[in-house]
Amino acid sequence: MYETTPIQGEESPARETIIDQTREYILKNFLYMRPDVVIEPSAALLEHRIIDSLGVVELLAFVEETFGVSADDAEITEENFGSLDGIAKFVLRKRTAAMS
Repeated sequence: MYETTPIQGEESPARETIIDQTREYILKNFLYMRPDVVIEPSAALLEHRIIDSLGVVELLAFVEETFGVSADDAEITEENFGSLDGIAKFVLRKRTAAMS
């Protein structure tokens, strides 16, 4: 399980950790045959065919298990899960809400 790091803004260590761990998961599980692919934090994962709809389900399970957050059906959107940036913002937002 991921250990919570204090949130210090958009470029916090927690944000970078979320992006790095998620990128590593995607590379190992979806792009293992394409090691040359670089995933920028803002890259649209579906649009660039990095993951497909089934991949979103697998990615959601990874995010929930690794970062200790859960997503309601209404939260499974392109905004929240369409890029590494979106995922990091979603996780940080959920953690902030849980701490309130």
